[in-house]
Amino acid sequence: MSKPMVLFLCTGNSARSQMAEAFLRHHAGDRYDAHSAGLNPKGVHPLTIQVMNEVDIDISDYQSKPLNQYLGKTSPKWVIFVCEKAEQSCPHVWPFSLLTESWKIEDPVACTGDELERIMKFRSIRDLIEARILEWITENKNQLETKE
Repeated sequence: MSKPMVLFLCTGNSARSQMAEAFLRHHAGDRYDAHSAGLNPKGVHPLTIQVMNEVDIDISDYQSKPLNQYLGKTSPKWVIFVCEKAEQSCPHVWPFSLLTESWKIEDPVACTGDELERIMKFRSIRDLIEARILEWITENKNQLETKE
């Protein structure tokens, strides 16, 4: 039996969606097939790679992927929008997805502070995403158990 696919969507596929994909793979890769994409892929941000390395998750080989890599070619069980802009741009793009969620997470790439402020923003978003992933895993585990 194949694992259910989860697709995380954002605008640039450079930070939030990459972190979400990595955390889901790390914490529940045996149960879910995690992917991410962006409406306008920008490349994985170097600070994304750095802050994920700080928690011993290496995403240095991850690539930003365009939405059309998945659109019409896969049937994810979940599509999770991690930014409002992506959700507004394609609210009906996955009519055959069983479930969609909106997490509206601030974009750390948009932080314009000095180097310390920027790394701190990436770290806080990383920690927020990991907490949300862990919560999501628990919620879905409980939902699956109640359906059995």
